[in-house]
Amino acid sequence: MARQLPLNDLVAMGDELVRKPRLELEGRDGAYSTVEELRSLVAQHPNLQGVVRARQALDLMRVGSDSAPETFLRLSMLEASLPEPELQVRLRPEDARSPSADLGFRRRRVAIQYDGGHHLLEPQRMSDRRRDKAFEAAGWTVVIIDKADQEDDFAAAIKKIKRALSSSTVDPSISSGFASK
Repeated sequence: MARQLPLNDLVAMGDELVRKPRLELEGRDGAYSTVEELRSLVAQHPNLQGVVRARQALDLMRVGSDSAPETFLRLSMLEASLPEPELQVRLRPEDARSPSADLGFRRRRVAIQYDGGHHLLEPQRMSDRRRDKAFEAAGWTVVIIDKADQEDDFAAAIKKIKRALSSSTVDPSISSGFASK
């Protein structure tokens, strides 16, 4: 596929292969592959056409992206020189049932949600509102991104994220992450 797909599409495909599935939704509990397994496969074919792009994609793949648009948003953030966001950010990391954001910056308390088409259904909208209110009640800024934001390669979304980051304050109790932008 590295011969045929643009880099960002290849990364999105790789993210899908390495992501941790949700047993209750997918009936499986393991990823299709790991970045290390994919890296080993690519290493076995050093002269194959597309191997350079495959290596580039491997360097950009991350566990935690639940959809291609989430991957495309993350890559757009990196292209815009934003720090790399954490993926699947739990509001309370120690609580497996805690609400989570698709992407975010824990130290800056900025949660980023990519709401795809299924987020328009009423039960999901109610769940999303509860999730967002939980983050906001804990002092986080929630940035909602959707399909319309993808039409301009996330340019407007990047502006929203930059505004949220510039107006947020650093949580001094968290020592890692980026401190200012």
